[in-house]
Amino acid sequence: MTIALIVIAALVVLAAITVVGTLRNRDAASATGRLSRETLSRDRGTVTITETAVAMSDGDLGTVATGKEVERSAVVARRGGQAVVKASSSELTEWVAPDPEQTGVARRQFLNRSIIGSFTLGLAGFGGSLLAFLWPPFITGFGAPLNMGKVTDIVQSIRDNGGFLYRPEGRAWITEYPAGAIEKARSVYSSGELSGMEAGVVALFQKCPHLGCRVPSCATSQWFECPCHGSKYNRVGEKRGGPAPRGMDRFAMEVTAGGELIVKTAEVIQGPAIGTNTTGQEAEGPNCIGEASH
Repeated sequence: MTIALIVIAALVVLAAITVVGTLRNRDAASATGRLSRETLSRDRGTVTITETAVAMSDGDLGTVATGKEVERSAVVARRGGQAVVKASSSELTEWVAPDPEQTGVARRQFLNRSIIGSFTLGLAGFGGSLLAFLWPPFITGFGAPLNMGKVTDIVQSIRDNGGFLYRPEGRAWITEYPAGAIEKARSVYSSGELSGMEAGVVALFQKCPHLGCRVPSCATSQWFECPCHGSKYNRVGEKRGGPAPRGMDRFAMEVTAGGELIVKTAEVIQGPAIGTNTTGQEAEGPNCIGEASH
């Protein structure tokens, strides 16, 4: 992503340099009076008559003739009439560029600057949109790492709430993981899950992996039991019955040096496979939901 940002910035700078250089060249051409390409091409295809004169009717051969008189005298000469004679040369006057304040902005300058300005704005908008797309968004709540507090306080809250703690901001159930089951857990779960388990807690996603219903806890069985189709999970989210294809999904966790639990709600880890039962917990009382149905 860092390389992409550098490339975008370089493209924007190059585009700005190109636009500024083009405008300066056009302004310089306007100030020095450089002829356009069309004018030069038209001049190269035109025959210039440098010195021409026509014998006037009163016999004065020193009078400079006009263009029409030169053409007329040439026609007469071809027809056997009066001969065409050269007229005296006239001095060329130095061309003086018009005052920009008097002439204002020419139509071509206006159109060129409008096109370049539109191109620059479009390029800037594209660059800004691409930068906004690549820039990581600032997320709070679900989808961001959430500090749930100190692990010791969380464990106490779990016990005070009958074995289950629901945190709506993370859409997560937090339950206590028994220390005696850690060795079995290490052979099943990933490092993102074990970080919290080794501290004594597990963070479970509230959705049932079967069809996405919100799974409530059952105070009598001390399990999670889905009211939609009867899937059942033990207190740490391992499947114990019903049509669900696996155990409850869970979030990656991190315990800080200060003993605080960070639940990474953007990192949902797929639940354990059917048959996983690291804690060996059976139903501790009557189930809240009847037999499973599809």
